[in-house]
Amino acid sequence: MNFTDFGFTTELQNGLDAMGFNKPTPIQEMAIPIIQEGHDLIACAQTGTGKTAAYVLPILDRIARSDHSHLNTLIIAPTRELAQQIDQQIEGFSYFLQVSSIPIYGGGDGMIWEQQKRALREGADIIIATPGRLLSMMASDDVNFEYLQHLILDEADRMLDMGFYDDILRIIKMLPAKHQTLLFSATMPQKIQTIASKILKHPKQISLATSQPAEKIHQEFYFVNMDQKLPMTIDILKNPAYESIIIFSSSKENTKKLNTDLKKAGVKASAFHSDLEQKEREELMRNFKSRNIRVLVGTDVLSRGIDVEGVSLVINYDAPHDPEDYIHRIGRTARAEESGVAITLITQNDFQRFQRIEKLIGKTLLPSPLPEHIGVSPVFNSTTRSKRPQRKPASKGNGSTSNNRKPNG
Repeated sequence: MNFTDFGFTTELQNGLDAMGFNKPTPIQEMAIPIIQEGHDLIACAQTGTGKTAAYVLPILDRIARSDHSHLNTLIIAPTRELAQQIDQQIEGFSYFLQVSSIPIYGGGDGMIWEQQKRALREGADIIIATPGRLLSMMASDDVNFEYLQHLILDEADRMLDMGFYDDILRIIKMLPAKHQTLLFSATMPQKIQTIASKILKHPKQISLATSQPAEKIHQEFYFVNMDQKLPMTIDILKNPAYESIIIFSSSKENTKKLNTDLKKAGVKASAFHSDLEQKEREELMRNFKSRNIRVLVGTDVLSRGIDVEGVSLVINYDAPHDPEDYIHRIGRTARAEESGVAITLITQNDFQRFQRIEKLIGKTLLPSPLPEHIGVSPVFNSTTRSKRPQRKPASKGNGSTSNNRKPNG
């Protein structure tokens, strides 16, 4: 199947051709016809599968065919970074269309607030908003939803994890009763099913390989002592084949400390955390996407909705608290049919989290042995592995075996 089979307007198809979009991904192939038919939809698919285009393209096509003089579509996203990213994708897809979009999010100064209000008053076809900032705008009567046709909840599971359940229901109560609702989520916990039953009408459902890493991600695990985490990470980063790297830490404080430790070791890295001003965060992401920054250290805010092509390596310096977060973290690599590597460091304190990851993905995960110069892997008391990780023999040259690791697995 090709994108031409969807019957998009010539202008939208020209945009897809210019961007090199030929063959739809499975989620796009399944979701686009359902949306075109006007059904409500619950779509569950792992990160990196092209779900943004799955809902943006049919909506843009419908707007292009209509008299779009009013706000047509509201997209709600959990974070400002995702809202900005969706807006950028809409801008690319609608290059040959007369369709406008506005990202609405907090964290900026008073000037940004006024710019957003002015843009809303002047009109837009699509709003992409975070729940908190949208409620503030709605409270000041700056948004007119009278003619709204589409409501899209992106990363719905993440929004509920962040405590936006009541906010979403408040927003929906202020929308017209008749509109098409599309709910996209990477996972399908009970709370997603509960809110879907309240806001969707006779929805169609799509579920594609939920809670499973992409097939082209090569996963590695190392059992380490606490004092082995930093030298092991530095050793991994010496491999020049990894051109774009995200390192996940468990907290803002740990992110700052790890970034400092890496810089002391001569590693050029940058930290992404909530203490940064919005402009600083945006500049960091621009530099990372353009490869001016090779190593980005951050918390789980980077694991949702940050779409950067070509991330070759993800390192879980701290194991995630929630096994679902493991899926989202490593999903930053191997996007758009590319391959990638995910390496997770497991200490004794992380072992139960490691077991929960195994249970979630339905696999027994055998750890890899550490390079000899890093030391011997610890054997955890609760480990019932059939194979104990041994010390690797020293390689010729600098004694590091990790520099010979292939990013394609």
